[in-house]
Amino acid sequence: MTAYYPINLKLEDRPCVVIGGGNVALRKVRSLLACGGRVKVISPELCPGLRSLAGEGEVQWLRRGYRAGDLEGAFLVIAATDDEEMNARVASEAKERGVLLNVVDDPERCGFIVPATVQRGDLVITVSTSGKSPMLARKIREELERRFGPEYGPYVDFLGRVRELVVRDVPAERRPAVFREIVYDRDDLFGLVEAGDEERALAEVRELIDRVVSVG
Repeated sequence: MTAYYPINLKLEDRPCVVIGGGNVALRKVRSLLACGGRVKVISPELCPGLRSLAGEGEVQWLRRGYRAGDLEGAFLVIAATDDEEMNARVASEAKERGVLLNVVDDPERCGFIVPATVQRGDLVITVSTSGKSPMLARKIREELERRFGPEYGPYVDFLGRVRELVVRDVPAERRPAVFREIVYDRDDLFGLVEAGDEERALAEVRELIDRVVSVG
């Protein structure tokens, strides 16, 4: 059984190659662009969405099929075609070059698999069955989407501001207790942020910090 190591990749300004021009490739390209990747698409034809991205200069388009050498300099590659022979050649070159590779719907050829994802701003929750049941991963993702709504995006941003305050003003040995109280015990802070009153929530945090620091 293959064991996958969970990891979040930083793709900002990294060269990424997507082979294929259909709707599946479009979804992959959009996710790469959202993370700041520099995307090259290799395909004789493109679906309307990809053609639009290419026309706007969001992606580089090589209007042809894959050729050996196309993965040179790539950080990450996604093969999104239904051509088995082409996917095998892409996988072979990726292995030779040590490039991260995902072949859509073919986990045996993949160097990594893409989990089902729920994203609320900077909160990213992923679900994987190690390729055994994408449908179960989807089901769990849908449950998480209902549990963690859009309000968690601003809340995570708020916690980022809180972290800066705590790191700046609270002695290191006391910080874990402060963070725990804020996240575990102070649901009122979440409610204030959800209601759009982040400044009041920050004021509450400052009061908490002052109490902790004053204790000495």
